Amino acid sequence: MTTHVLADTGTLTGRSLKHILRSPDTIITTAVTPIALMLLFVYVLGGAINTGTDESYINYMLPGILLITIASGIAYTAYRLFLDMQGGIFERFQSMPIARSSVLWAHVLTSLVSNIVSVAIVIGVAFIMGFRTGASFGAWLGVAGILVLFTLALTWLAVIAGLSAKTVDGASAFSYPLIFLPFISSAFVPTSTMPGPVAWFAENQPVTSIVNTIRALFAGQPVGSDIWIALAWMLGILIVAYAIAVSIYKKKLR
Repeated sequence: MTTHVLADTGTLTGRSLKHILRSPDTIITTAVTPIALMLLFVYVLGGAINTGTDESYINYMLPGILLITIASGIAYTAYRLFLDMQGGIFERFQSMPIARSSVLWAHVLTSLVSNIVSVAIVIGVAFIMGFRTGASFGAWLGVAGILVLFTLALTWLAVIAGLSAKTVDGASAFSYPLIFLPFISSAFVPTSTMPGPVAWFAENQPVTSIVNTIRALFAGQPVGSDIWIALAWMLGILIVAYAIAVSIYKKKLR
């Protein structure tokens, strides 16, 4: 049974990846906005921002940019899933000997692959712009693991949106608050510079702990308790979103 699920998931993932290869503008579009933000903040606004550290501003803000890249990318997952739902492809799959769970996992794995490529492009541009890190190989693995877990958590939220949306615009619009969330965190300025209520929100929302962890790993510094808070947030979102998505999916197939 497990082999059957894995084989079906692999086949359907290959189908989804072919769509992306035929239309690479999806990845390019996902990477363009974060790169534009880097250019804006580093070369226009960065000189006026005091981060309270000696590190370059590109080093300071890159973790937040990477999260924005992923938040932008998962909108396409909801969009593609919505189109599959409207196109009746799920009904066709039901008439075939295909594991039901493989349909959702194919979209999730496709999201993971496409977002990894987008993140790699953004990091490459960041290096060109002056990003430097003394992170060890283990620290890079830690950053990669956090970004993968963040992508999976947000992708399952995208699955919920794709299954529940009534229109194409509604399927992708859910990602807008997720893209905006890093701006009210420690991603671009220290939370201590924000007004009281805003600072409280910024300190206690998930993006801040994730950004602080990635920033510490890139700088080769101790991550402290931030990593445990970040993992708790991401695993919690992942588990809840997965449970809701599967429940909605089962109802759709009845």
